[in-house]
Amino acid sequence: MEKIGIFCSAADSIEAIYFEKARELGVWMGQNKKTLVYGGANLGLMEGIAQAAKAHGAFVMGVVPTKLEERGVVSDLLDVTFRTDNLSDRKDVMLCESDVLVALPGGVGTLDEVFHVMASASIGYHAKKVIFYNINGFWNDLLGFLESMKESKFARRPLENFYLVANNLEELIEYLK
Repeated sequence: MEKIGIFCSAADSIEAIYFEKARELGVWMGQNKKTLVYGGANLGLMEGIAQAAKAHGAFVMGVVPTKLEERGVVSDLLDVTFRTDNLSDRKDVMLCESDVLVALPGGVGTLDEVFHVMASASIGYHAKKVIFYNINGFWNDLLGFLESMKESKFARRPLENFYLVANNLEELIEYLK
């Protein structure tokens, strides 16, 4: 898997462990000459992973909605910039350009991206999975909710068909090989 899409937080005020783990992943991506496909902002975990990836040799692709450009928060690290009109287009471009999608901790935008990928896979648009990078158990509650949906018969197919969980960098790298 050469082109790795990353969904993650744009918040700068989150705990340092999340930045540390994002940078570790970015270093691995760069050292292994992967392409980073991400939201293109110069904020939060987005900028942290892009800095580490770029500094270690990764190619960096940013998918930038017009609102980010208007606010002046587009990263200077981009090798390629895909401009989109809105977040829906951004998700479609990220999905199309990525071989695999990884969800680092994030907020509502990250959840929107994750469910976009899972929902479109569930009806056959693609066979890509989301890998939840479960740093400090960040995704545990969501994973429990997904299990509850399955048990309550709100999922027609096993939801595990659409995602994987990596609890540390070693597990994540195994999925990305």
